[in-house]
Amino acid sequence: MIGLGKMGGNMVRRMRRNGVEVVGYDRAADVVQQLAGESGMVAANSVEDAVSKLSAPRIVWLMLPSGDPTEQQIRALVPLLSQGDIVIDGGNSNYHDSQRRGAWLAEQGIGFMDSGTSGGIWGLENGYCLMVGATPEVAQTVTPILQALAPAADRGWAHVGPVGAGHFTKMIHNGIEYGMMQAFAEGLELLRGKREFDLDLAQITELWRHSSVVRSWLLDLTAEALKHDQELANIAPYVPDSGEGRWTVVEAVDQGVAAPVLTLALQMRFNSQSETGYGYRLLSTMRNAFGGHAVKHSGK
Repeated sequence: MIGLGKMGGNMVRRMRRNGVEVVGYDRAADVVQQLAGESGMVAANSVEDAVSKLSAPRIVWLMLPSGDPTEQQIRALVPLLSQGDIVIDGGNSNYHDSQRRGAWLAEQGIGFMDSGTSGGIWGLENGYCLMVGATPEVAQTVTPILQALAPAADRGWAHVGPVGAGHFTKMIHNGIEYGMMQAFAEGLELLRGKREFDLDLAQITELWRHSSVVRSWLLDLTAEALKHDQELANIAPYVPDSGEGRWTVVEAVDQGVAAPVLTLALQMRFNSQSETGYGYRLLSTMRNAFGGHAVKHSGK
């Protein structure tokens, strides 16, 4: 595993709990040593060292930021690998990049899997939802690892299609996520705005968690956050977007498919940079709850 941050580190922990031998590397040496001591992961002091500690066929899983960091690391890996080895990109890469990288690695005789990975900081305990794109041969080889990471061996992971299909599926997943979050934020802001009723948002979100049509894990996290703080005064109404929402909207344009909810949800995140609404504070709080994403504080 290359990249032992919030996601990569917890994925190592979960694999180790399920008996998978893991060699890990991260630029932060203290993180490597701490995780090795805690989980029994084999520590590596460089990418080259990590690869040398693996037996063939080697599987190298990347949990790195999308774009140049992932691209550069894959390019640097190729001279270290042999035919039959496999590279997995578990970050939020653009599916076009995954298709291109998969084709290039295939020319070198190296397998590739793009794994859309959902579960955030809760994946360690709950398991990860893994949407993977690969050839049938690569998928079969990696199946035991996917089963170890998923909630159970028979659910929470799927080989959804060829290379690129995993990251495409995750991209659409995140676009839907934008729409769901926006709907909750708008609805709760309307409830809060009805001052004559003096509604308790913590009570109402907790109520909705049980047998309501809108019950969901996202609602669970929102209810838990509001239980501790309904004002959110120290959360700045600034909501970043990490890329997948934009790509989803571009895909809708390319296909000529109307996706007004997903598109508007993305536009509302753009708008958050110049607004001060309560709904934006809720959106930022939700992102922190499920993914551990940093929030911008207001300074109040």
